[in-house]
Amino acid sequence: MEKKTIWDLQRPSVEEFKQQTKRPIVVVLDNIRSLNNVGSVFRSCDAMGVSRLCLCGITAVPPSPEIHKTALGAEDSVEWRYYPTTLEALEELHREGYVICTLEQVKESTPLHLFKAERGKKYAIVVGHEVNGVDPEVVNHSDVWLEIPQEGTKHSLNVSVSLGMALWQVYSSMLTI
Repeated sequence: MEKKTIWDLQRPSVEEFKQQTKRPIVVVLDNIRSLNNVGSVFRSCDAMGVSRLCLCGITAVPPSPEIHKTALGAEDSVEWRYYPTTLEALEELHREGYVICTLEQVKESTPLHLFKAERGKKYAIVVGHEVNGVDPEVVNHSDVWLEIPQEGTKHSLNVSVSLGMALWQVYSSMLTI
């Protein structure tokens, strides 16, 4: 089996990508401390055609060699904004009509694989701090809570891995509507 070349993949340039219509998905990072995780999220947002990335609180912003190391240039293609607090980002997103979906283990959470995007709706996916998770006040300002079912001894996955899974679920469910 022959691997595809970069030319076979027909990826757009950064400028072409910026002009493309994006999915009605926004990603919100609530106080992410690892710059490598931030870079990985940029790369996932690029891959899924996310409309915007909200970097909140202590979350680092580009330019940064550490972010670039894992983003591989996606920090230049993905639209991003910084917010001093995550609640400020959520307030703006609510005004713009987004459904706020927080990835957190709460009693009312929906297993990720059961979540389906609805036609005509816009979604914001919130992920939180690598150790403490999403701030409880942010959780309380959410519309939907999503949880990744797990069977092992650990109670969570790496934040960038979790975001990738949630982003894929929302993105892929939009492909069918």
